[in-house]
Amino acid sequence: MELENDTQISEFLLLGFSEEPELQPFLFGLFLFMYLVTILGNLLIILAVSYDTHLHTPMYFFLANLSFVDICFTSTTVPKMLVNIQTQRKVIIYESCIMQMYFFLLFAGLDNFLLSVMAYDRFVAICHPLHYMVTMNPQLCGLLVLVSWIMSALHSLLQTLMVLRLSFHTEVEIPHFFCELNQMIQLACSDTFLNNMVLYFAAMLLAGIPMAGVLYSYCKIVSSIRRISSAQGKHKAFSTCASHLSVVSLFYCTSLGVYLSSAATQSSHSSAVASVMYTVVTPMLNPFIYSLRNKDIKEALSVFFRGKT
Repeated sequence: MELENDTQISEFLLLGFSEEPELQPFLFGLFLFMYLVTILGNLLIILAVSYDTHLHTPMYFFLANLSFVDICFTSTTVPKMLVNIQTQRKVIIYESCIMQMYFFLLFAGLDNFLLSVMAYDRFVAICHPLHYMVTMNPQLCGLLVLVSWIMSALHSLLQTLMVLRLSFHTEVEIPHFFCELNQMIQLACSDTFLNNMVLYFAAMLLAGIPMAGVLYSYCKIVSSIRRISSAQGKHKAFSTCASHLSVVSLFYCTSLGVYLSSAATQSSHSSAVASVMYTVVTPMLNPFIYSLRNKDIKEALSVFFRGKT
């Protein structure tokens, strides 16, 4: 009987933000602009790191990986939303919804892990500068990125398999602009106790541990910076991690704010609007934060474009 229920659902309806016809052109233009800026900005970061040999260091290696993940992260949700707005069709088939949820969880998890890895990189660079090149060797950097991919893929696969066991009614409306895991669980017509337990446990484990690692790293970094005697030395040490700290704050504050506010208001529409902050706005702002505050990135891009012209 459960298998029969699972096969009955063939598509979902993504309600998005608004059904008012006069708002659709504005929403389409706004999200298309943000998506193109995100793609262009992150591609420029990857291009700069790849082109300039001076940027072939652990910090920029992780930054290039973060930019690639941000491109993929945004691409899992925004293109489908743009198609739905343009065609005035809100339908997404069941298989596509499951795939979208899988890749969204994969790249969201990678963002989380890579930010914690970058915090560890800054911790070693500032607190143990003499051992930095030995500790952050290419093998360790590659291993850290590989472990991040494996952990994110396993978590995403687990959550997807847990959703596949759920039954849904034949017509399901998702009050969101993408197939968000929590919304999928809430809309199921079968028992979701186990899904909720796995969801909360994984959130505490896979989000809590990296966040704790980031906080620990920056506590040690601040302590080390305070011990530096000269003001110039303090400024130089802080400038090496200021961009990353800004990105970390933006990512965690927006993602935590979304889920805390949605839990408080119980409004799916408010949750969808707030989700734009960490699914679209944060990946768009990351390249600006790193390029505007980073002299090396600006110089690499300047040399590249001068060479091309």
